[in-house]
Amino acid sequence: MLNPRFFKKFTYFIIGAFLLYTVILIVPIVLSFAYSFTNWDGYSKQIDFVGLKNYIRIFQSEAMMAALGNSFVFCFFNAVIITALAIPLSLVFHAGFRIRNFLRSAFFFASVPSVLIIGYIFQLFFGPTKNGVLNALLGNLGLEPVKWLSKGLLPMVSIIIANVWRLTGWHACIYLARLQGISEEYYEAAKIDGASGFAIFRYVTFPLLAPAMTISMMLIIIDGLKIYALPYALTGGGPGYRTTFMTQLIIQTGIGEKMVGKSSAMAVVFFAVILVVAVIQLRVSRKREENLC
Repeated sequence: MLNPRFFKKFTYFIIGAFLLYTVILIVPIVLSFAYSFTNWDGYSKQIDFVGLKNYIRIFQSEAMMAALGNSFVFCFFNAVIITALAIPLSLVFHAGFRIRNFLRSAFFFASVPSVLIIGYIFQLFFGPTKNGVLNALLGNLGLEPVKWLSKGLLPMVSIIIANVWRLTGWHACIYLARLQGISEEYYEAAKIDGASGFAIFRYVTFPLLAPAMTISMMLIIIDGLKIYALPYALTGGGPGYRTTFMTQLIIQTGIGEKMVGKSSAMAVVFFAVILVVAVIQLRVSRKREENLC
């Protein structure tokens, strides 16, 4: 029988957690939706209703379309590249050699520092002058400096490289945790049947990594869609709108330009897009798990 005092304290704990969740998450979402139909600047007491004007304006905005496109491009390439690197790296972590614990720590450490600090570190690495680390290496080979953060597609490529470096080790640990839970009986049966190393990976290891891949892909997509500090530190969103992401545009519009109504409309649209993408990704991943496992 449950202790009445324990049950009472547990009830208070649940109510407190729910209230905190409501204040921190639900209330801002509801307010953003309400403000999206107004012209509020974030400071004045006067708030006028403007209907769907803000939504019409943002869909006619070049900056909005560019930022939305950049966010999806960033998420797609991050998901593909990080997954392609993290799975082989997790196999290395799982191998039975002496320095594997050191390698796990070394690769995982990349995700520990602040994202902003990592951004500034890569800003030095991709520096446009001869003093930049990468350009200094090119100079030693007799090549001219490259404007990594301001020329063509290179700014987006540079941000993707920095983010891949930051997250690959962390996601490799997700796959490693799954690898450690796979029974050795599967591998023993495959070896008895004469399967090669690649065949074992293709037909045993890879299918059994499906649940870990679902979690990893979801986390990559969430991180990619809400990215702000890394591109801000590297390029500031430039040149033009080439590396402007939705989070930066929402903050810039609402705080920098004092157009909270318009930025709220952007946030509502972006929230709806994220919800649709998350549902589709989860369904595809679950279906893949069922087919493979």
